[in-house]
Amino acid sequence: MWLALGVVLAVACVLLVARPFLREPSPNDDRLDAPEPQEEVRIARAEERDRALAALKELEFDHRTWKISDEDYRAQVGPMRRRAAEALRALDPKPIQAEKIHAGR
Repeated sequence: MWLALGVVLAVACVLLVARPFLREPSPNDDRLDAPEPQEEVRIARAEERDRALAALKELEFDHRTWKISDEDYRAQVGPMRRRAAEALRALDPKPIQAEKIHAGR
């Protein structure tokens, strides 16, 4: 009798603990809202920044592993750095401090 009571109690405990995992979740609303137009612009700028920095990183890796020559690296690194800098400036809403200092002179 005690054995049967112990088994019933163990099964009840297992079912009680496992119940949240056995239920199918039902979200209230899992739709994402469309981003605002200014948020879409910020996302596009962030993606451009990520692409520019990834291309620069890949170029530097290729140069370090001798996949491209020094001449090719020098020819490509300048435009890529400018592109990355422009993407970073476009993403930052604040004016750069250096520009303020030079404008004040």
